[in-house]
Amino acid sequence: MAHFGYFLSSEEHGPKELVDQARMAERAGFDCLWISDHYHPWNGQQGQSPFVWSVIGALSQAVSLPVETAVTCPIVRTHPAVIAQAVATSAVQLDGRFRFGVGTGEALNEHILGGAWPEASVRLEMLQEAVEIIRKLLTGEQVSHYGKHYVVENARLYTVPGEPVPVDVSAFGPQSAEAAGGFGDGLITMGPAADMVERFRSSGGADKPVAGGLKVCWNTVREDAVRTAHRLWANEQLPGELAQILPTPRHFEQACELVTEEQVSSSVPCGDDPDTHVEALTAFVDAGFDAVYVNQIGKDQQGFFDFYRTKVLPRLRDRQSA
Repeated sequence: MAHFGYFLSSEEHGPKELVDQARMAERAGFDCLWISDHYHPWNGQQGQSPFVWSVIGALSQAVSLPVETAVTCPIVRTHPAVIAQAVATSAVQLDGRFRFGVGTGEALNEHILGGAWPEASVRLEMLQEAVEIIRKLLTGEQVSHYGKHYVVENARLYTVPGEPVPVDVSAFGPQSAEAAGGFGDGLITMGPAADMVERFRSSGGADKPVAGGLKVCWNTVREDAVRTAHRLWANEQLPGELAQILPTPRHFEQACELVTEEQVSSSVPCGDDPDTHVEALTAFVDAGFDAVYVNQIGKDQQGFFDFYRTKVLPRLRDRQSA
């Protein structure tokens, strides 16, 4: 049976709010948590971006749910040896309830140190090398690594979990889905793409978990929900590689002037019709996903959690039981 999780948005909420939402998610009956890892929000309207590893520390004390980054880019902004220490500490704090989600990142977050932003194929190569380093360090053994992209010398982590940390790889295209099947412990993607699942599974991910995410906007007035989703997350509708190459929130704001409310309305589940929300999540289950993470757009988080606790999650689980 598929698990249903909540996706904590670090771009839209501060650290205290994220911890409060995690508590609400657990009370509402969600099974697990994703949390985004950003340096910048996508646009100024979202307006937040706390340091994810500090928030994960707080989550470890606030809830009993599993937690995963969705996703961390360990290739440019932060050296993989440093990320390995953050992963190890998080896994220890969460007593085995931590999964590490990784991806090739966006210039929005990663270019801030002034270096070049590599093309997608190079970033994927860097990601594979970074994951190799992180896995070695998580063993607690001393590591020296002299690779194409990274050097690690005489590094050892002394605080390490007792079991390996699963590393799930984010993919949005065929090349990355195939790579994820080869070196990832699971797949992360957005949207119920059955072809992505199949490509991942046929490339080495046959028995590995597949997780997907989506955004919704619950509101008792559907038109208000559409306006909120358009104001805060129009960037979700940008095509192609724009999300990976635009460098600042202001550039995203400029690009999002081309996104209409009608586009958002047809793409994002909005309003308070339970059928709309149930069908959106069921599409992932039907496409072969093992877990689906949903994020509520906007400030009315308690209304959303009450709605999902009473009208959405019970129906999703009844469907699976049937």
